[in-house]
Amino acid sequence: MSGNENFIWVEKAAAIAREAGSCLREFYAKGVETEYKGDVDLVTVADRTAEKLIRERLTAAFPEHGIFGEEGTRDRMASGWRWYVDPLDGTTNFAHGFPHFCVSMGLEERPADLADDADGVLVAAVIYHPLLDEMFVAERGKGAWLNGRRMRVSKNALLAESLVATGFPSRKRHASPNIHFYQEFTLRSHGVRRAGSAALDLAYVAAGRMDAFWEFNLNPWDTAAGLLLVEEAGGLTTDFQGGHYRLDSREILASNGLIHQEMLGFFDDLFAGRDLTPIPSAKEYAQTRIPH
Repeated sequence: MSGNENFIWVEKAAAIAREAGSCLREFYAKGVETEYKGDVDLVTVADRTAEKLIRERLTAAFPEHGIFGEEGTRDRMASGWRWYVDPLDGTTNFAHGFPHFCVSMGLEERPADLADDADGVLVAAVIYHPLLDEMFVAERGKGAWLNGRRMRVSKNALLAESLVATGFPSRKRHASPNIHFYQEFTLRSHGVRRAGSAALDLAYVAAGRMDAFWEFNLNPWDTAAGLLLVEEAGGLTTDFQGGHYRLDSREILASNGLIHQEMLGFFDDLFAGRDLTPIPSAKEYAQTRIPH
């Protein structure tokens, strides 16, 4: 892999992600049966097969490292190193044949005296989009890279000129307020995209393709790799109050840094119910279609 030649973990991890991505491509080409983890939360044989492969390869490459995987892997959790693995981020897209999903792997360093519920330091990140053959990688202090080329966040300084992204939960959507945030940011930005993979959304912020991303209630395997990519590309990650983002945070905002305060201000307004833009109901809109 071209790019930064001083990587410690990324070379081996990227090779593992590429192998897992090849596995996903094969399943994607032939189609897979789907199951449900929750009311609408999908899991496929592809998820499980890819996680098993990643687990075996990571254990061989880094036998002292722990692994925390979406599909249930909990290996060596007392280790000073922990990989957060999502073998298939974007399962719903994958199951429907929508070509937007990835493998995500983030490495956390955890000192021996660290409390179980405290975060360590994210030190390596790999996100691989197998259908586009795009490999996003980073190590702390060494920049963020896409297929060997340095990535930088965008330079847009106004939300009105920015393209932003978000996501919605697979289950209990009625309990999430994000549809209101989606509405308001759609009106205030150049556009909002909801493509179905938080890991890729974060990678795209790092690559300057998106100017910001926000979402509620993500898991560590969704965000660990993307957080480091954004930071190493010059961006900023916080919660919705501008505080330090934790891997178990209920809210994440990642941006190019330039529009961060503007977005935080809108979050404050939304939570307080201030300055909301009225949207016509379907009934009200129907009245405008009646000839006068």
